[in-house]
Amino acid sequence: MVKILYTSGNGVFEEARYFPGNLDAQDIHVRAVMTGVCRSDIAMMNGDFGPLPIPMQGHEGLAQVMNVGSDVSGVQPGDYVATRGEPAYADEYHVKPEQWVVVPEADPKWILEPVACGVNCVLQARHAIALQSTTTSLPKACIIGSGFLAKIVLQTFRILHPDISVDVIGSSNQEWFGDNGAPLLTDFDGTYDIVVDLKEDDRVFNTDCINENAVIIMATEKPEGIDTTLANMLWKAVTMIFPSPRAPTFYEAMVLSKTWIADGSLTVDNFWDRGYNRTTEWQQAFEDANNRVGNYGRGYIQW
Repeated sequence: MVKILYTSGNGVFEEARYFPGNLDAQDIHVRAVMTGVCRSDIAMMNGDFGPLPIPMQGHEGLAQVMNVGSDVSGVQPGDYVATRGEPAYADEYHVKPEQWVVVPEADPKWILEPVACGVNCVLQARHAIALQSTTTSLPKACIIGSGFLAKIVLQTFRILHPDISVDVIGSSNQEWFGDNGAPLLTDFDGTYDIVVDLKEDDRVFNTDCINENAVIIMATEKPEGIDTTLANMLWKAVTMIFPSPRAPTFYEAMVLSKTWIADGSLTVDNFWDRGYNRTTEWQQAFEDANNRVGNYGRGYIQW
């Protein structure tokens, strides 16, 4: 038995005991080294969705391999792996195939799951973007939002689709986006061929912001709901894609994240604000992620 952090949606995280169970032949057994505190974890803590079962809580993992199943190759005990498998809030847990990637060291920049979420926004839509690019010369894209994911999405566009110009709408991280050639806008600058929606409002449904045959990458929930007839999207033959870690492209997104971070194509060095000691500061980690005081961006718990 090991300890695990979990929430029942009552406004706090708590500790419980957890038994990982027997190791399947295709799985690996790891001990947690770092786990990022995701916005979805905080939403679950506050009762906004779920809660997920305890064995599914915590997914932004960086861990060290303790044991490998008899059918596993390419990794050995002692290696570090980035994981997307749950429960990464447990001291130890099992990880299934294509839910881990070997990384060089225990450094927060190798917490790949949240990075891969941004990469996958573009990767999962690549066929639709490629098709759209054959019918539209010099496609124009817009990212709604300017947080962590938006930084990754912008860089991914520039790696995979350097011919596409990208606007970013938002108010946070103005200096970063300005330094990276994408000064923030307060609203749409005309209409777009590709829109990546990272915000909870409904503007993409109720603003004349899309061209015919546009691709909309819907990467966020709309907790207040949306009021639309969808007439504009039907008329304009819009393709809407919902990126998810459960898509078959996500493992590739994790692998690409590792490759691009290693070769310097993708910058994540300053994306993590603070690490919290698992023994003495884990409660503070969730409080800070909930309150988001000052310039708080992302935090992780360190074992």
